[in-house]
Amino acid sequence: MTDFYAATRKGLFGLAFDRSHALCVTSTHFLGEPVTQVMCDPRDGAIYAALRLGHFGPKLHRSDDGGKSFAEIAAPAFPKSEDEKAPGVDTLWALAAGGKDAPGRLYCGTIPAGFFVSDDRGASWRHLAALDRVPGREKWFGGGYDHPGIHSLVVDQKDSAHVLIGVSCGGVWETHDVGQSWALRTNGLFASYMPPEQADDGATQDPHAIAACAAEPGHLWMQHHNGMFHSGDGAKTWRHLKDVPVSDFGFLVLAHPRDPKTAWFVPAVSDEKRYAVDGALCVTKTVDGAQHFSVKRAGLPQAHAYDLFYRHGGAVDATGTRLVIGSTTGGIFSSADGGETWRELPARLPPVYAMAYGGGR
Repeated sequence: MTDFYAATRKGLFGLAFDRSHALCVTSTHFLGEPVTQVMCDPRDGAIYAALRLGHFGPKLHRSDDGGKSFAEIAAPAFPKSEDEKAPGVDTLWALAAGGKDAPGRLYCGTIPAGFFVSDDRGASWRHLAALDRVPGREKWFGGGYDHPGIHSLVVDQKDSAHVLIGVSCGGVWETHDVGQSWALRTNGLFASYMPPEQADDGATQDPHAIAACAAEPGHLWMQHHNGMFHSGDGAKTWRHLKDVPVSDFGFLVLAHPRDPKTAWFVPAVSDEKRYAVDGALCVTKTVDGAQHFSVKRAGLPQAHAYDLFYRHGGAVDATGTRLVIGSTTGGIFSSADGGETWRELPARLPPVYAMAYGGGR
């Protein structure tokens, strides 16, 4: 049985915990091909894998038999433009399932920044173009890529029309009507990389990742380009987290699915460097709503470890007990006790782009 999936530069790997709580590789798919995203739909058990095949463009595959086999389905694409130079979809960067109120609904965020919806389990997709016309859209820019992209999709599981998205670089936006209208949600964020008079401009904010507590989705955690933030009011306001140990720079943040006060971050040296602080891996954890953080190092390499963890490079199970994180150098680290202690997977995988919880035992 597969507990987690790792989408990597050279394939999709299934991972499972054994009886000793050690992680092992259980399956391989798409070997040699870049898998940019993986998502497991808790409603029907379907597994979605997004590929980036260069000249052949992005592709999307679905498994309906627990990962034994995958079949290609439609991939989101922009409508044909009269402008031959207009960029097409380069990367399927984010996938999310709707709630039980909308069976079959999926959302996808792409590079360049496109917001798409499917109501038939990915058999067809609609581009929701209203996002292209929001105020300040012309200010968006790529944060590490040539174009801005949508990386975070937080879907209200009780109201599938309600979605919060994160754009790098373009801020945080909220829709209550399946993308027909949008509101900017960046109150409290700031961008130190912008001129001082433009630091509060919502349209130029770079949220690296946004994660919500599944049980109480109004509690949100953000790893921003220049700091860590928390919201307890559904993103209406954001609180800058100060006095954070080790570093407040990074990409990955995980929210506890049941406890809104618990979250995990993986710190790194600043944007110019992008490696583990002092060459020693650690995870910072809060259990009291970011009033305090503890630093977890047990089981993680503490010398000559220069791993970086992308914004999608981690996943947590439905209980908040088991976590897995995967790095750009192929290191996979797991915890079976809520992130208190960690174990390294003996196998070295290709660079990890994304992780997903597979709904295993």
